[in-house]
Amino acid sequence: MSDFYSFFHHIMKKQGCVLMTMMTAVIAVCHAQTWQSVALTRQITHPQPMAGLVLWPDEARDRHATYGETIQLEFSYCLPCKVVTGCGDDGTIEYDWNWFDSLLEDVASRGHQLIARFRYEYPSGTDVDGRKGTTAVPDYIKERPDYAETYSKNPGGDGPTYYADWSNAELQRFTLQFYTDFAQRYAHNARLAFLEVGFGHWSEYHIYGTKLELGRNFPSKAFQKQFFQHMNAVMTDIPWAVSIDAADDEYSPVTDDKELMALHFGLFDDSFMHKTHEIGTEDGWNEKCWNAIGCGTRWQTGVCGGEISYYSSNDQKNFLHPDGLYGHTWAEQAAKYHITFMIANDAPRGGVATPERFREGSLATGYRFVVRECQTDGTATRLLVANEGMAPLYRDAWFAIGDVRSTTSLRGLLPGGECWMEIPAVPHADGGDIQIVSDCILPQQSIEFDADIKPTGIVPVKTPPSHISAFSLAGQCLEGMPTQAGAYIVNGRKILLGRHARH
Repeated sequence: MSDFYSFFHHIMKKQGCVLMTMMTAVIAVCHAQTWQSVALTRQITHPQPMAGLVLWPDEARDRHATYGETIQLEFSYCLPCKVVTGCGDDGTIEYDWNWFDSLLEDVASRGHQLIARFRYEYPSGTDVDGRKGTTAVPDYIKERPDYAETYSKNPGGDGPTYYADWSNAELQRFTLQFYTDFAQRYAHNARLAFLEVGFGHWSEYHIYGTKLELGRNFPSKAFQKQFFQHMNAVMTDIPWAVSIDAADDEYSPVTDDKELMALHFGLFDDSFMHKTHEIGTEDGWNEKCWNAIGCGTRWQTGVCGGEISYYSSNDQKNFLHPDGLYGHTWAEQAAKYHITFMIANDAPRGGVATPERFREGSLATGYRFVVRECQTDGTATRLLVANEGMAPLYRDAWFAIGDVRSTTSLRGLLPGGECWMEIPAVPHADGGDIQIVSDCILPQQSIEFDADIKPTGIVPVKTPPSHISAFSLAGQCLEGMPTQAGAYIVNGRKILLGRHARH
């Protein structure tokens, strides 16, 4: 080793200031121990947590015996007025979260997680007070003398609808504070998977059938920008999404604002796979919205999902047909839009969506992890992990041996990407104690992976883990040298690291 240090000292004198990471990397290579391949066999057998087709709680409860194991997620609209009891003199919002906690607990009792969407307007909705179209704005705001809602008798043929008064400063303040408080309470609650937000009918970013008055029956664009920026600041742990209709510049400032477009929000499409969804079939409005606000890359950082169309009463019932719907199959569309979840509550009521087909439909979404290499040197274990799914995982999960977790999270590993993950522990000879763990899933849930690795003995030095690198002083890319943030060339392949992975 003395020759090595003499050589290194000589290089330092010749080159001046050299990155300390070079020394670490070269020493690591020189001290590399012998790595042995480890047997590892696994198979994905069920839809994965935080992905797949979705039922509403009532439907999920009624069909639990037949469809319970085909889904991991349930969806519900949620009402601010059900959890807000008032406001203190100092502006502190007063809550009773029992209503929402009971919903979470009911869904979790079936081994599923909730996708929640808080809303103010719901045409003909009676779940606030039994009267049609009542807003879910908290009572303390409705009682203010400076608050006055507007009304539409039958917008778009959907029935009576009242509209929140967006000229009211307290409604605006409350809306921002509500999500601050919500994030603080539920950021690490494994019963909640995703949050959908928005304005207008069903929080879907439109009030079709009613004349749009920004700053009156719909938030002003200035407040919308403040809202998006606020959500990006407070929802750092809960993945959140807005309707693709936020691409409509009549309603929204998003697509015309580079700052807003750079935020890491996801998208949901409330009429997925309807007859004119795609460009080339009449106006193709939905695909145009996906393109405008998604830019083909939003799915890499923001969860994408939605609801199968209700444009026809048969759309949900038939979308899983092997021949597809309106010329497109479910698997094709799920892959095209990198879908993680999709509400399909009415699908089981038709003859197409059998439990097995529902299970297959869920497996066509989200992430799918495959371990391609598994090695140990007697003190640590390294895994070469690929994502062969449709989308990344949007919350943290780690490979683990017992209680020892990998140093890198699986969050953000893109489809087609690979990453080396190292666990500072040694597995059993058959790899039986290697698992994926996450604080973001329920105890009843498990994240699975595929693997079919046979032990081959000593692993050649030319396949180092991603943290062991050899550098060229001239800045050339060599085996194991980083080519960009989080990317390495290993055996001629680009290896992408965890949450920094990119195509």
